[in-house]
Amino acid sequence: MIKPLNQNLISRVPSTWISRQNELSHFHTRTQLIQRLQDCNDIMSVSFNHTNVLKYGFLNDNFTTNHLLSSYVRIRRTKDAYQLFEEMRKPDVVSFTSLISGFINVGRPKSALTIFGKMLESWVLPSSFTFATVVKACSMLADLRTGQKIHSHVETFGLQHNLVVRSSLIDMYGKCNNVEDARLVFDGMGYRNVVSWTSIITAYGQNALGECALQLFREFNSFPSNSPNHFMLTSVINACSSLGRLVSGKAAHAAVIRRGHELNEVVASALVDMYAKCGSIGYSEKVFRKIPDPSVIPYTSMIVGAAKYGLGKMSLNLFMEMINRRIKPNNVTFIGVLHACSHSGLIDEGLEYLHSMHKQHGVAPDAKHYTCVVDMLGRTGRLDEAHQLAKSIRVELDQGALLWGTLLSASRLYGRVDIASEASKWLIEANQQVAAAYVTMSNTYASAGKWENVHSIRYEMKRNRVYKEPGCSWVEVRDSSFVFYAGDVSSCARGSEVGSLLRELGRRMKERGYVGGSAGLVSVDVEEEAKEEIVGLHSERLALAFGLISIPKGVTIRVMKNLRMCRDCHEAFKLISEIVERDFVVRDVNRFHHFENGSCTCRDFW
Repeated sequence: MIKPLNQNLISRVPSTWISRQNELSHFHTRTQLIQRLQDCNDIMSVSFNHTNVLKYGFLNDNFTTNHLLSSYVRIRRTKDAYQLFEEMRKPDVVSFTSLISGFINVGRPKSALTIFGKMLESWVLPSSFTFATVVKACSMLADLRTGQKIHSHVETFGLQHNLVVRSSLIDMYGKCNNVEDARLVFDGMGYRNVVSWTSIITAYGQNALGECALQLFREFNSFPSNSPNHFMLTSVINACSSLGRLVSGKAAHAAVIRRGHELNEVVASALVDMYAKCGSIGYSEKVFRKIPDPSVIPYTSMIVGAAKYGLGKMSLNLFMEMINRRIKPNNVTFIGVLHACSHSGLIDEGLEYLHSMHKQHGVAPDAKHYTCVVDMLGRTGRLDEAHQLAKSIRVELDQGALLWGTLLSASRLYGRVDIASEASKWLIEANQQVAAAYVTMSNTYASAGKWENVHSIRYEMKRNRVYKEPGCSWVEVRDSSFVFYAGDVSSCARGSEVGSLLRELGRRMKERGYVGGSAGLVSVDVEEEAKEEIVGLHSERLALAFGLISIPKGVTIRVMKNLRMCRDCHEAFKLISEIVERDFVVRDVNRFHHFENGSCTCRDFW
């Protein structure tokens, strides 16, 4: 028989021992609860443990409540996280930072900045991680003014030398198109790691300063202890893409292989895009086919690359392959598909894809998709339909510039002065692409022989100080770029040899029936012989001639141009490819042209 415990014995147990046991029990309960909160990955488990937090009286314990807050943030339940935050008596720096991070993770940077504002009004001091997180919100919004204010707070709180914060500031200034301040922050760093180097390289690359990005990469590699990660290599590859620097791109690809990043999908997608933009679509496909299980991103890169190369059927086959693998396309994928249809004359297919976007794939068409359709209709001469579609679309200024600029180009191509006049008027009044609008309209009048109108537009340009962007082309030879400007033979590299070769090629083209100086390509009223001479010195011809005397036979010559290639040069390049028995690729502002054996991959549809 078990006897009951003697009450006198219990009374003799020290109260401190009982208190200690209760504290241990309380500690073990809290530890187990926190462990469970860290393991939560769905709303049911978080809600259950939230109940336990209330049941055991831990709601006023910031350490436990912050773990609960982090659990809601982790499963992207920011509404519940915010409600819990509001119920906390004294939220600390972890509470504020977790909620700010949560709003950023769900794409609500403005809400993150609002919470940071509340933090500054409280007595809670931000940490370095708080600043790094809130600076990211400014990066997402490209909000330079707020970013500069936060930078001043960083200085005030004495965190200006923190490596993570400074790297975040570099990234923010880069995304706000303020490379100068990004460089000032970078130059002021006593110690730099791979993240800070990547941030500044990316900042230059994103702001069309690819040469500076590549120079910084070379500087980074000059330190033996430095090793680029896949983020840095992706930024370098993107810089090569924007410049059309195939040699540098191949060198970056080699670095990717050496570092074992070739199967990383982000890096592989950048390589696919780089080779396509450098006119090597074959290499793009090789890289793409080595990706083990490609997602929508590399598929989209490949579809867009093939479309720019005029390989419409290839783009559409890739799209169908993607759908058959049950990979959901996004809005960029459909821009690539519609672009492919536009540049390959596949009008019916393009309209079918437009109508299927929302119905079959749940992607709502926006202004960019309709601009592709306007381009598609305009290229085939269906200007009235394109015009009606353009007038029916509500667009923001930047998207409207692309839409009406597209219609203006198509109108000029088919001599529709009436539509071209309306399109150029929209662009000029909206203060968008003003120089291009004036020049295209002037060329449209020139094509129609309306020289008085041409002179009137030229006078308006001069009076309003609007200047045409000079046509320039460049070609890469042994990792060096050589730039050529229209009409400028005397100051270009190997100028006398370039001029001599162009004259010889001109003579041989005439023997094959070529007549230069097509209508509309010269916007002043001059004699036919003078027209031919002006067009014959377009920048892409100078670049090609230099490439022919500088690049050995058997190597493809790649010419990049900042403007659209004119039809006269297009015809000349086809003939030259046959005469010299070489192939060359031209990347203009719109697309690629691969000339070989007297023909072009665009099949004269561009």
